[in-house]
Amino acid sequence: MKILTANRLGDGIAVWYADGGWAETVDQADPAHDKAAEDRLEAIGARAFAANEVVDVNLIDAEVVDRVVEPVRLREKIRAAGPTIRGDLGKQAERAA
Repeated sequence: MKILTANRLGDGIAVWYADGGWAETVDQADPAHDKAAEDRLEAIGARAFAANEVVDVNLIDAEVVDRVVEPVRLREKIRAAGPTIRGDLGKQAERAA
């Protein structure tokens, strides 16, 4: 499975394409389960990049863990959650609250 991620141009926040827009949490990301869906997400990312909405657009590997979409690679897990040494900061702290 793949999901589309980028950084919002206005503030640099990591975002994921979800339901026609860009969500700030990875668990909302629209998954692509086949090549056609991957191509659709890549086209969406290319248009958003061209419109100066986002930068660093990437289609990344993801999996479903306990019915929640999560990135596979460590780099993407950190982008999704926040600092690895401070669990009280970033999106990981917001989820705990």
